[in-house]
Amino acid sequence: MQKDEVIKEITLGFTHTNSTKHKVQLLSPAGNLTKLKIALQYGADAVYGGVSHFSLRNRASKDFTYDDFREGIVYAHNLGKKVYVTINGFPFNSQIESLKTHIAKMRDLEPDAFIVAAPGVVKLAKSIAPNIPIHLSTQANVLNVLDAGVFYDMGVKRIVAAREISLSDCEEIKKVLPDLEIEIFVHGSMCFAFSGRCLISALQHGRVPNRGSCANDCRFDYEYFVRDETSGELIRFNPNEFYAKNPDNNVFLRLQEEEGVGTHIFNAKDLNLASHLHHIMQSGVIDALKIEGRTKSTYYAGITARTYRLALQDYDRQVSRPTLYQYELHTLKNRGFTDGYIIHRPFVRLDTQNHFSAISEGSYQVCAEVDSSGLYCLCKHTIRKGDLLEIIAPLHYYPNTQFGIQSHAVAKQNNAESMGLDELSHIQDSKSPNSIESSLDIQDSISLDSNEIEKLTAQSNENGIICCIDGRYYLRLHRILLQNGKEVDSIHSGNTNPIALPFKLPPFSFLRVRL
Repeated sequence: MQKDEVIKEITLGFTHTNSTKHKVQLLSPAGNLTKLKIALQYGADAVYGGVSHFSLRNRASKDFTYDDFREGIVYAHNLGKKVYVTINGFPFNSQIESLKTHIAKMRDLEPDAFIVAAPGVVKLAKSIAPNIPIHLSTQANVLNVLDAGVFYDMGVKRIVAAREISLSDCEEIKKVLPDLEIEIFVHGSMCFAFSGRCLISALQHGRVPNRGSCANDCRFDYEYFVRDETSGELIRFNPNEFYAKNPDNNVFLRLQEEEGVGTHIFNAKDLNLASHLHHIMQSGVIDALKIEGRTKSTYYAGITARTYRLALQDYDRQVSRPTLYQYELHTLKNRGFTDGYIIHRPFVRLDTQNHFSAISEGSYQVCAEVDSSGLYCLCKHTIRKGDLLEIIAPLHYYPNTQFGIQSHAVAKQNNAESMGLDELSHIQDSKSPNSIESSLDIQDSISLDSNEIEKLTAQSNENGIICCIDGRYYLRLHRILLQNGKEVDSIHSGNTNPIALPFKLPPFSFLRVRL
């Protein structure tokens, strides 16, 4: 795509009705306090997370203390947004007393709902915290109106439907139970087992998935062995490719092992429904769209929230830009993408498994993360003087959201070496000044007394330049100045010295380069 091209918008061609104009909530993962803030700033209406092993993400829960969670709830409520607490593990008898204490502690933090999986815990939570609404976790694997009705009668306000559910089944549930809210997953990791009810990790490592300590054994690379009919010994299978045949329907499943690596026979692709969002919204039966990923990166929290928020805004404008959504989501590390089960059944499109790799690098590398002040950033990958780095910020910082993609001007990290200041200064947003001031001193431009940034704009000083290309904003550092006063020509991942930015950037923004 040339830099003067734009993303093609697809007109959806339908008229909004009362049923399709209802508010749909975008719900993002909050693995720690920073991710909570990023997700909310980048477009989420609500976040979910937990404290302690009663949440099904032990690793993420360790990053949250009760005090941090309290701060996160206050932060969200000040923005008019919500926080849901995950208490979705399946406790043993020995844990019930400590579970009671945990529920009471979380109740006192005044969250907006508990996400619970076990029926007994639903009852317990309602008795200890009757003022906190109950959302039923996807671990309860509700697929039909019968199960939904049982939990609705127990006082559950919302069900997080099983990932295996179809949109038509959601419609049937809503017909019978119109007051029951339905939440579905639209993005993130998929489990090889039915609704996450897997014991592979428990059998191999003693780590119980449904108590929050899954080791992700389904992502491992496995090797094939067969038993030698003569010796009775297990031997490696050769050649490296073979097939399993179902004798009932003659379907062949190809099992491929990469030499020296193994195979990923259980590895599910990641869910990605961004291109189907208009279809889901048009049904009028979905109340919340949920993104998986409490243990994933801060960049993941920002990009997923921003992309799905953009898709929802486009829906309200009655347009769709699936190419743009996929362009952004493919910048993330992923296992390949599938649309799962909500639109198609797995036997309709056999594309839910990734047999080749546990995870793949995304199309972009995050080079730096900007702090909450917007004055400094920390290096996450090599940055060299003169590199052209794309600024990724929440949508409300952009004059418009007509983003181009695959601009030839920013295809490689070091291409800025061939672009002079004069050339960059002419690539500006139409709302930016015709001339760029170059006399600003860095200490003035990052002063703590400076006004809050409202929109990204093209600008320049002796230390750097911001330019606009295809609706996207890029930062080029003429000098790399560290907070400690040192100047360097390059800086590398792991360096904990903050970089002083030549201009104040949106808090929690990212700097990235295309790989």
